[in-house]
Amino acid sequence: MIDFTSLIDKTWTLFLDRDGVLNIEKNGDYIRNADEFVLYNNTLESIAKLNTLFGKIIIVTNQRGVGKGLMTSNDVIQIHAHLDNLLAPVGGQIHAYYFAPDLDPNAPHRKPNTGMGLQAKLDFPDIDFSKSIMIGNNLSDMEFGKRLGMYTMYVETTKPLDMPNELVDLKMDSLTACYNAFLQYGNK
Repeated sequence: MIDFTSLIDKTWTLFLDRDGVLNIEKNGDYIRNADEFVLYNNTLESIAKLNTLFGKIIIVTNQRGVGKGLMTSNDVIQIHAHLDNLLAPVGGQIHAYYFAPDLDPNAPHRKPNTGMGLQAKLDFPDIDFSKSIMIGNNLSDMEFGKRLGMYTMYVETTKPLDMPNELVDLKMDSLTACYNAFLQYGNK
């Protein structure tokens, strides 16, 4: 088991997928507006707690609904502004949001491709991918993280995953469980 917390300090960055990690996914559809953005229990508190461990928390999310014309880029931006408004009262913060509206799986910003991570590095030059963790609920999230040299944590909120898996360093059942794992492994 990786002893994450003995390693983590404010020089580390946490990358998070959005749908299925922070909020409930719509089966076969997309979260099109803030009214459809329903957080899992304890998401806000978990992000606030994760802010005490990590220097930055960054969202990287594929949003094909934009590419399909089902919603606009502004709709995605409004959802993220809504999340910021929910986080503020509990002391949580997302430092940046990146989304890929592309339909083409080969588009550079669409996970598992690394464009969103590389853009984050341009925007925040102090990001060190070897001191970063990617948490997601899809293997494309895990591959994105591994391609950039990150640790990866898979949350089984939407799909079970057989372990071991070469793309996954640790498997948990929720974002809250990830935070608790950081504390648990750091106290051994």
